[in-house]
Amino acid sequence: MNRTTVPRAAGFAAASLLGGLIALGGVAVTGDLGGGTTTVVRASPVPTPAAPVAADDRLGVSDIYARAAPGVVQITSTTATTDNPSLVPFDQQAVPQQALGSGFVIDKAGYIVTNYHVIEGADEIEVSFSNQDTLSATLVGSDPSTDIAVLRVQSSSRGLAPLAFGNSDNVRVGDPVVAIGNPFGLRRTATAGIVSAVQERTITAPNGYPIDHVIQTDAQINSGNSGGPLLNAQGEVIGVNSQIARADGSTGNVGIGFAVPSNTVEAVVAQLVTTGKVDRAYLGISGSTITPELARVFRLPVDEGVLVESVVPGSAADEAGIDGGTTGVVVAGESHVTGGDVIVAIGGKRVSSTDELRDVLADRKPGNTVGVQIHRGTKIVTLEVKLGRQPSAPQP
Repeated sequence: MNRTTVPRAAGFAAASLLGGLIALGGVAVTGDLGGGTTTVVRASPVPTPAAPVAADDRLGVSDIYARAAPGVVQITSTTATTDNPSLVPFDQQAVPQQALGSGFVIDKAGYIVTNYHVIEGADEIEVSFSNQDTLSATLVGSDPSTDIAVLRVQSSSRGLAPLAFGNSDNVRVGDPVVAIGNPFGLRRTATAGIVSAVQERTITAPNGYPIDHVIQTDAQINSGNSGGPLLNAQGEVIGVNSQIARADGSTGNVGIGFAVPSNTVEAVVAQLVTTGKVDRAYLGISGSTITPELARVFRLPVDEGVLVESVVPGSAADEAGIDGGTTGVVVAGESHVTGGDVIVAIGGKRVSSTDELRDVLADRKPGNTVGVQIHRGTKIVTLEVKLGRQPSAPQP
């Protein structure tokens, strides 16, 4: 994927030119606040509204900034321009390239959260603090599937100002939010806005997997904000700013940004700190959410569930005998493959969409055995499936 990179000491003028565009039905999308990963916006069930926050608990933007800014850092990752130094002409040296991003301190032990794409492929990582100190950081672990990485610096606890996580499940549309980061290298910049959408947005991770339930915001975020915190009115981190959308031909932010929700981040960080990696259960199917229209057109036995379109050879689903589709069909401009099984429950939980299927799998571990209830024609079958381990990238 494209990265936000500038030659060492290139400065703001070069940084301001960063950013790639990918057309998506009249909307162009930058995948990493200055990169090229596709963002996919899909509809899914709207969550139950959370309890309202008391007005007197809310802080002003200036108070949020005063509390949180000391915990926000600038991250500079340096990478050689070639993967094979032997190919550099004998009379030249490889010119290091730098990727600029943001991050934030999460505890007094020196752990820092950022985006995976900010430090992807880095040979050297430096972290700059609000007191102007710059420290070398080590990579504790990274998870391309959620675009999250954890760094660590050796510093006195007095110099660290950790930010607290909030509960992203309580976020509601219209809630005020503040983003703090380093757009175009301008350190600790604050922008404010609201939550524009929750739960019904999915973006694509650097390795091609979907990241579900991301928070959409109109707070202005740009290249260099990647990895910085999205804060609620109590000054708690409710998301990690990761991607933005741009209109065709636009070179600036149009007020559509996406943050990985804090509950996802906390779960990933806990595993990265403990083991340096994240293991996920893997079923091994690709499919479509059944809508009333699909159920009618395909004459399916149910009006909700997941239509299995293909099964990865050798996967858990394949070994358990789940069948994929056989016939390609286009409905309302979208391609589908019919003739496969319909998954309606897994592990005793009903699933009505691909998002819900992934949510259930997220609570399982590789090696777990679950019952998968399917409709196969007029029959209802329950198959015992021993879940595998998610590969590094989606399988064709």
